[in-house]
Amino acid sequence: MRKILLSIISILLLIGIISSCGLLPTRQDTPISVTIKDYNRVELVVGQTLQLQLVEQGITVTWSASSDAVTVSQSGLVTAVREGKVIVTASLGDKSDMIMVEVVLAPSEKPEIDDGTHKPATSYAEALERSAQGIPSGYLTVPDQAPTISAYRPMQDGKYIRNTASGFIDSNTYVVVDAYGNEVFRVYRGGGYITLEEVAAYVYAFGDIPANYTSSKSMEPENSIWGEYLRLNHTKFSGNTQKYPYEPVLPNISGCGGDLYYYEIDIGTTGTDCDPGYSVRIYNDGERITRGAARIVYGKYDIDGDGVYEFGEHHVFYTYNHYNDFQEYLNYYGGWGEMFGNITGGGTLSSKYDCSPTDYVPTVWSDLTTTTIVTTVFFFDPKKHIFFV
Repeated sequence: MRKILLSIISILLLIGIISSCGLLPTRQDTPISVTIKDYNRVELVVGQTLQLQLVEQGITVTWSASSDAVTVSQSGLVTAVREGKVIVTASLGDKSDMIMVEVVLAPSEKPEIDDGTHKPATSYAEALERSAQGIPSGYLTVPDQAPTISAYRPMQDGKYIRNTASGFIDSNTYVVVDAYGNEVFRVYRGGGYITLEEVAAYVYAFGDIPANYTSSKSMEPENSIWGEYLRLNHTKFSGNTQKYPYEPVLPNISGCGGDLYYYEIDIGTTGTDCDPGYSVRIYNDGERITRGAARIVYGKYDIDGDGVYEFGEHHVFYTYNHYNDFQEYLNYYGGWGEMFGNITGGGTLSSKYDCSPTDYVPTVWSDLTTTTIVTTVFFFDPKKHIFFV
């Protein structure tokens, strides 16, 4: 009996040694890997479905999608819902795999964007619909670097007038007029815009950025639904004139002792020849973005601390030589104030030593007539959330 027990113990010890040396399979709580079969990138038309499968058999994973452009069931069935790009992931424990799914419109459904036939949106609803498809709600003309200045810019006491009249028809529609009060165009909250005049008006009216803008400074057109209409760089503007002494001091800017916070966004122009430090290329050719020297810089400050960005209590400036000189947007078409800054003062472009920025040129705040916009214009007070005639 003793010999039998010794034999059994010897066999068990031998099995343990073989197992510890990897000669026998051991129990696995999770699979060695999770791999989606056949795909790493796929394109689907809206309404189309795709059944995803795993290389590994007999395991149950959790399926998820990074956006609502698709739905994905727990069996791995992907359904294309709307145009866009989305990451579909299969995961189990700490193991996962993913694929890129791009959802597109059917050829007969995809709108044609043509600079000769494209028309601006005519309603807030249309603007939102266009943005969902990456189509601008405004004009498609890429602006020149220098702004187009109105032949008539009203003045008072030797200073340009900044139009304080609100052009809100409702909370989502803003009418832009010329210096005589005639309607020129409209911008809609949530729309995409690329021209200087439309972007400036949008920022001035809504205190925010158009839908085709991102805070990224490096996103590629192919990674955005907006393609060639993508615009970059919604970031905070420091206004640190100690570090950049060629920059003029903007009104009440926090970087120079004030309490007004400023932000900046790119304006995609047709070139950057005003600054030899930038390549003379179009901003976005649909394949790559070459960031230029043109920016809108705007002040944003909740004066009474109620969490509402009040209309008119801010500044919007344009610089097309990389912060050396600025002009203030005057809240009408072609309304740009007197230029001030380093080159204006006779300094050398972006030089920290040969710089002589002139001071901000104040404007006079006054209403311009808007009686020709519509028979009755309703203005929106975002602070009180009411409309008034």
